[in-house]
Amino acid sequence: MTALAAVLSGLLGLVAGLLASRAAARFPGTPGADATPAAPGLAVPAPLLVAGTAGLFILTALQFGASWELPAFLWFAGVAVLLAAIDLQHRLLPNRIVVPAIAVGVVLLLVAAAAGQEWPALLRAVLDAVVLFAAFLILALISPRGLGMGDVKLAGLVGLYLGWLGWGVLVLGAAAGFVVQAVLALILLAGRRIGLRGELPFGPAMLLGAALAIGWSSVLLG
Repeated sequence: MTALAAVLSGLLGLVAGLLASRAAARFPGTPGADATPAAPGLAVPAPLLVAGTAGLFILTALQFGASWELPAFLWFAGVAVLLAAIDLQHRLLPNRIVVPAIAVGVVLLLVAAAAGQEWPALLRAVLDAVVLFAAFLILALISPRGLGMGDVKLAGLVGLYLGWLGWGVLVLGAAAGFVVQAVLALILLAGRRIGLRGELPFGPAMLLGAALAIGWSSVLLG
């Protein structure tokens, strides 16, 4: 069943990647929308985005198997790809994607909780979403140049899914986002892709850190 779920998820990932690629290319989609100009060399090519989404969906299916959790985490994976692509291109995490993504995520995790009687996990997920949102809000107020409100709202989405897996996963995933950002900055500085005063969008690093925590938490946390 896990192998079948992985194959079906991979096919779904191809579709999701194609849709994400088209949506990111057309963003913001309305004249006069508030978005910064694209950053040369940072936008993800469409074939890589599609293939990466399919691979991410397969890994997600292998991680959760044919479970009630799987649809919720596939949703998170697809939204994460879209948000990362938009943030890399426009330095923006749009409310019209993040807020509905949180709402749909809560509904899908509610279904998983009801089917598997995982009510403590659902409660923890909601609490962790609030905690991570509040923590990032405080950081954004302290250092508004380092974090934007889009990052704060994304923290709520990330906290929801990390919290479902446990408090330790939440801490690991949140910390991993900052580590990934630091490593990416050093790599880009070494390659002279950015200067010392250059700024990187934080959304992709947050999402990659969350993905690493979801995939490796069982190994790192025992």
